[in-house]
Amino acid sequence: MGVYETLFRFASATHAYMGDAGTHPWAQGFPLTTPVPGGPPLPDSIAIGAADRMYPKADGQVPLREAIARYYRDHYGARVTAENVAVFAGGRPAIFAILAFLLEDWTVAVEETEYTPYFDLLKVLRRPHVLIQSNGTNRFRPSLDEHPPGECWFLLKSNPCNPTGVTMAGEDLRKLVAAYSAPGRGALIDEAYEFFGDPEPVSALSYVDDIDRTNLFVVGAATKGLQVPGMRVGWVVAAKAHIELFRNYSSFAMGGVSRASQLYVTGLLEPARVKQARSAIAAFYTGQRRRYGEALRGLGFELFTGDGGFYHWARLPKGLSGDAFNERLFAHKAAILPGRLCDMARRGDQGPLGGMIRFSFGPLSPESFEQDVAILARCV
Repeated sequence: MGVYETLFRFASATHAYMGDAGTHPWAQGFPLTTPVPGGPPLPDSIAIGAADRMYPKADGQVPLREAIARYYRDHYGARVTAENVAVFAGGRPAIFAILAFLLEDWTVAVEETEYTPYFDLLKVLRRPHVLIQSNGTNRFRPSLDEHPPGECWFLLKSNPCNPTGVTMAGEDLRKLVAAYSAPGRGALIDEAYEFFGDPEPVSALSYVDDIDRTNLFVVGAATKGLQVPGMRVGWVVAAKAHIELFRNYSSFAMGGVSRASQLYVTGLLEPARVKQARSAIAAFYTGQRRRYGEALRGLGFELFTGDGGFYHWARLPKGLSGDAFNERLFAHKAAILPGRLCDMARRGDQGPLGGMIRFSFGPLSPESFEQDVAILARCV
């Protein structure tokens, strides 16, 4: 998988693990795990009773599933209940399960520039797929007109997009949801970066009238917006019939998710707390996006970044490739994710994404900014 390829190269060159003290983890996709300005505190402990040491329910504990459903009702007017929710050990296992059970005569449609594990999942599961143009020609912002027509198409899409931060919202998102809610169609909308929007978070569930009559799957997680990647809690919101399938799958292939982690995340979704977190995360990371964006432009990077997520998607100056840039960065215990690893066709440095990079400001504190920019300046 792309990120791990970079991690291993970094470790080999620096004899350190990216994220350790003294390193600059610009290749990694995790947020700060300390409170952001204006955000709620993150609990240091939870109370565990005898019942919490028992096996978890296959599809997730009822209080957590109810909290997730309530969250989408409160913030997006979604018509969902706990019966529309299944809990997984993070977002990736949920995505894997959805693609694994996709009918064999359906074809996946995926944007040309996307989240690196999508390539691996499609390859391992041997899923036929077609690419939707998403490159410099359309500034990584494909329209619905560029999607394939007809039936038996299943869209795989991150929104906000990882790596570009481009976010489909408003009327464009409404039309996309309607198109893939039609009979003979379906979609997996990966909303891992939901909280990181400017001016506010968005969700496809705002535009779903009756999810039980669709093949739509909205994937969320506590990993990013709730700032607890180590808890490994994710979820799928879908039709009740699909959730039953995941319940059966978990009973033989996953065994449920840690009850302690579920308890912790249930507390994070308390209504007043999650409202505060949404606002604080969006505000803080919008400020970081603008700050680093100005610095990168000043150094000659061409930015294509959208208004979501915590990455900058940029073309390197001076004809540099992402791999060549990393060779320079390793000397400073820093690294970015080369754009070629976000290419769903894996065309390498000579492909259209060879000169692109994903720069992560997710784990960076405001205090690291000047040092970060100084390293970048030396390496371009």
